[in-house]
Amino acid sequence: MTKMRLLRLWIVLGSVFMILLIIVYWDNVGTAHFYLHTSFSRPHPPGALPTTGKDEEREFVSDVDEFLDKLLSSSGRQNDPLRKKTEQPPLHGSSKPILGNMEESVRGYDWSTRDAKQNPDQEKLQAERRNMLREFCANASFVFPTKNRSFDDIPNYELNHLIVDDRHGIIYCYVPKVACTNWKRVMIVLSESLLDQGIPYKDPLDIPREHVHNTSTHLTFNKFWRRYGKFSRHLMKIKLKKYTKFLFVRDPFVRLISAFRSKFELENDEFYRRFAVPMLKLYSNHTSLPTSVSEAFSAGLKVSFPDFIQYLIDPRTEKLAPFNEHWRQVYRLCHPCQIDYDFVGKLETLDEDAAQLLQLLKVDKLLHFPPSYRNRTASSWEEDWFAKIPLAWRQQLYKLYEADFVLFGYPKPENLLKD
Repeated sequence: MTKMRLLRLWIVLGSVFMILLIIVYWDNVGTAHFYLHTSFSRPHPPGALPTTGKDEEREFVSDVDEFLDKLLSSSGRQNDPLRKKTEQPPLHGSSKPILGNMEESVRGYDWSTRDAKQNPDQEKLQAERRNMLREFCANASFVFPTKNRSFDDIPNYELNHLIVDDRHGIIYCYVPKVACTNWKRVMIVLSESLLDQGIPYKDPLDIPREHVHNTSTHLTFNKFWRRYGKFSRHLMKIKLKKYTKFLFVRDPFVRLISAFRSKFELENDEFYRRFAVPMLKLYSNHTSLPTSVSEAFSAGLKVSFPDFIQYLIDPRTEKLAPFNEHWRQVYRLCHPCQIDYDFVGKLETLDEDAAQLLQLLKVDKLLHFPPSYRNRTASSWEEDWFAKIPLAWRQQLYKLYEADFVLFGYPKPENLLKD
């Protein structure tokens, strides 16, 4: 009996020692070095995926995560769905999602193929975007909420937009209404996190939209706690230090117009119940409303753009719940002053930026960014959309999104903020 207890004690102590050894070793020399010197890695199949640069230090795989997962998890968690690739039922159909005429018009997809024009000054432009971010984050006179908190101060639930691909050492912070559907598709292909009939997707456009936005499809930072417990923040910091981090942004006011069009001009039961009904009651004085969006649309009951703006600037909105991700500020989604991004793309230059980024990640031979999302919600529309919005409301709205304008180099819309 005593021998059994001693054996169990040695096993526990040995496991703890191994965990500490792995973490210290990984922190000092990087996951790539660990991968090259352990037997926990699996050989890649022929035509192995390229890595993301900086020689051996970028040869990342998920094997260390899996090993730590086994050590840190109890046997009862072996079937945790977060640790498995999401295998969907066999899917058939064309590589282009089928959209109704209304959705096609509102979302503005353009399936024509256009080669991105390579700008010789793109590296310089990228450096300017990154430097602007760093300068304003370091500028004590420029203040906005959450700016000065540390990464450790960010609540776990606010890290749900950071998607991790351990196969290539990539972290993508997705911003809704900024081509995030197609960038999520790219991340799924690279990470092989979704299977079709047991085989990872190879073409981003083959992935159905409903699976793209399924939260179980992606490994995000907020899931680390369930996988690694108290070691999760330490591992996040290691990945943030060594992985290539990117995000795509868009003119804040144009993004709001796009969000309004897709969520309130199209029939969407969820957004109707959660947002349209309260807006119509508060700002349009409707007391009795249909229970379904189809009935409401048939009766001509739709949220207007002024209703939407009034909802955003209403102080009661944030008191009840944080902004929905489709209109939440980018600095609240992606924490650019706590995370040092390596690449800042813009929807306004999507084709060029996407091509440059895939080259930077050394995956441009594996896949191409899906055909462009034509930006039909153009900056030139701002004056038309805001024509009926009172000046005071516009000024309040700008204050809400000022940090996004400044951090990402979008000019202040002076024409909208003056009589």
